[in-house]
Amino acid sequence: MDTPDISIIIVNYNVKDFLYQCLKSIFDSSHSLNIETIVIDNNSSDGSVEFLEPLFKNVNFIKLKENIGFGKANNIGFELAKGKYFLLLNPDTVIGENTLQTLFEFMQKNPDVGIAGCKVLNPDGTFQLACRRGFPTPWASFCKLFGLQKIFPKSKIFSQYNQTFRSIDETYYIDSIMGAFMFIRKEVIEQTGGFDPDFFMYGEDIDLCYRSSKAGWKTAYVHTTSIFHYKGESTRRSSIDEIKHFYEAMGIFARKHYSKFIWFYLFLKLGIYIRSALAYLNKIKKQILIIILDLLAINISLMLATKIRFGEFLNFPDYAYPTVFIVISIVLFFAMLLVGEYFESKPTIRRAVFGLMITFFFLSSLTYFFKEYAFSRGVLLMTIGFSVLSAIVFRLIFSIYDKTKGKDSERRIAIVGINQQSENLINSLQTIEARNANIVGLISVNPDEINSSLQIPILGNISFLDKILKEHRIKEVIITDQSISNAGLVKIASNISLPTVRFHIAKEYEELLASRIINEISGNEGVVPFRQYKKFRNTLIKRTFDLLISFFLLSIGFPIVYLLFEKPRETFNKLWKVFLGKLSFVGLYDNKLSFGKKGLISLVQISNPERLSEETKLNLDKYYLENYSFYLDIEIILKFITRSK
Repeated sequence: MDTPDISIIIVNYNVKDFLYQCLKSIFDSSHSLNIETIVIDNNSSDGSVEFLEPLFKNVNFIKLKENIGFGKANNIGFELAKGKYFLLLNPDTVIGENTLQTLFEFMQKNPDVGIAGCKVLNPDGTFQLACRRGFPTPWASFCKLFGLQKIFPKSKIFSQYNQTFRSIDETYYIDSIMGAFMFIRKEVIEQTGGFDPDFFMYGEDIDLCYRSSKAGWKTAYVHTTSIFHYKGESTRRSSIDEIKHFYEAMGIFARKHYSKFIWFYLFLKLGIYIRSALAYLNKIKKQILIIILDLLAINISLMLATKIRFGEFLNFPDYAYPTVFIVISIVLFFAMLLVGEYFESKPTIRRAVFGLMITFFFLSSLTYFFKEYAFSRGVLLMTIGFSVLSAIVFRLIFSIYDKTKGKDSERRIAIVGINQQSENLINSLQTIEARNANIVGLISVNPDEINSSLQIPILGNISFLDKILKEHRIKEVIITDQSISNAGLVKIASNISLPTVRFHIAKEYEELLASRIINEISGNEGVVPFRQYKKFRNTLIKRTFDLLISFFLLSIGFPIVYLLFEKPRETFNKLWKVFLGKLSFVGLYDNKLSFGKKGLISLVQISNPERLSEETKLNLDKYYLENYSFYLDIEIILKFITRSK
């Protein structure tokens, strides 16, 4: 068998719709090249391999039994690949018809280049900065972490990391490119050993480029071909904490390559912690805002109720302040956590009212035990009443904002192409799932197309696309006409002057692609694995229980350890890890799922693990995560105690 020109390695996790489109684009761009395609599936739960393997029989699908991360999975691909060049490609990419040929010819003409990348675009046609980067040196890292490169984007001094001072329409040598598209000479992998397995999902691309550079190879950015990258889809559809892994990866890179600069390393670690915290706060900023509003509302309501009942805003005895404000705020916060109003989904009136009712009954009960604070049941009742009204108003405002400006706002759609695919797609978009989709009209590709049988107006010809999009305030453009190549689409998207317009490719109608486009337009998140385990209230309850039970068993309850566990000394060591948060008292039997903590006790342990296959053990761990509740933990503990006796 002839040696392949290019071995394409794709690591997939729960994005079968994007992978389908990616594989289609690969075969459209292979031309005369001998292509080998390898898909490493990181234990997807969406049936990626089962669905796609029959459709792409020339693709070598490797299904792993656990999610081992991006770097390790690619290393498996390196071992299997036989090509002269390796192309690492994300599943959420669409490559142009000339992309493979362009990069192949570039590498053939430039034997000193070990790694090459191309222009990477967002779905709206904007440039992804990460596709050509500098190394995160001490100074570049400082400017990146503390925002100096955003303030001075055209400065060579301050923008060394994202290289924003350089043109995106020139080809040149660069320090590093992004892992979404890495065209690599086979010899580079042989010399460097592939990706460092210490990196799970971020940072391994920069690390590989760094080690390739140390080995004497150059890295190049090639501007003459482009791809689309639907950034972050695998992460969004997983239970992985992307913020945590991103900043951990930065820490690993700094420790590995710059640890000799001890003060810089410590300073960078501090910066990473600060940026990680700020990134997480930015992610939950809407939740923080509703919490602040609720707490302000209940405290103002308390003062207003006091004014109505006693004639003054602060009529309670001096010793009551600020205690009453602190207690009522804490009780409300935890009541809202208990009902799932905070940190789990978008705020709802129903859950907010339920949380306030719990607050009322709990505070009423407290007055029986603390008589000196039993000032007036009427004040408490009015406080909750005013708070209910405030909560309703706040949530109505948030809902109106979401429907007018936010993710539930109207998505004005234009479809490029007048064909059967367009008709099928229109029927799919006119469903309840895409209730915010407004199909404004069709855009013809051929000048002769002036009429349509689809009962949808024709807005004009694609030659005037930019003008049409502006006039009709289009936000989403769906391409169904097969005469438009992927490379042509890249050119169209790049020339659009509106930065908020997203492009979608649906040249062949498939339920899978239609479903994905509907989800993107409507803002649906899809099914996130292990949602129950990931809920904030469950995480909080579980961690609190771990702290209490480990502290108890390490102190006055230590005799129980000798009664229940076969290896007490080992158990005490593990209990310390439970207390420190490295293990959980009840958790997983193994860490093969790359999510959740290993437990001192597990569902597998109460099911005679010596009789179970590895697959059954893994399925029991999955069942635990998917059906998690505090009551399940208690049930497992009780069964463990009974079994131990």
